[in-house]
Amino acid sequence: MIHRALHVGVSGGIGCGKSTVCSWLSDIGAYVIDADAISRNCTAASGAGLPAIRAAFGPGLFSADGTLDRGELRSLVFNDATARKRLEAILHPLIAAEIDRQTAVAHDQGVTCIAFDIPLLVESPRWRKTLDRVLIVDCREQTQIDRVVQRNGMEPVEVQKIMAAQSTRRARLQAADAVLFNDMVNLDEVKATLGAMRAFFGL
Repeated sequence: MIHRALHVGVSGGIGCGKSTVCSWLSDIGAYVIDADAISRNCTAASGAGLPAIRAAFGPGLFSADGTLDRGELRSLVFNDATARKRLEAILHPLIAAEIDRQTAVAHDQGVTCIAFDIPLLVESPRWRKTLDRVLIVDCREQTQIDRVVQRNGMEPVEVQKIMAAQSTRRARLQAADAVLFNDMVNLDEVKATLGAMRAFFGL
């Protein structure tokens, strides 16, 4: 019988803690594919997305050594929906191709569960049909703002713009097969709750 890993999507709004949850999933045996990390690689020095970004947005987003100013790019796309769509048109195919490559590697290794860390899982129609289950990491919207302000040094209004560009909390919860609440509680308790959900992940 051909083995197929369980495909579980993990998502949540900015500041909800999904990356931390995915790190814990890796600890208990899941193979994690991180779409955010792939996106960062596409825009890092010599990243595959840089030539198209320069062509689309001009050299003003780049320093003298060719490094992309991520802060300026983030400010641009979260204040201009058209710019955001142009950036997504550049990066999303590159990210999808790398996710497919990593998925094939995971299957070749015979893993039991692949956890896809996907920030825009709910926003993208391609994901639901490719996943067996969806876990949403959830917290209150004010908690999201407070965490990102503390973590990234951003102004609250900047965080709110990012949140406005993402799906609503209600839409994420409606898309969930399971929800892990990560708000104002002891992290050890959240981790223990995740550990008790091993069957959900086929682990």
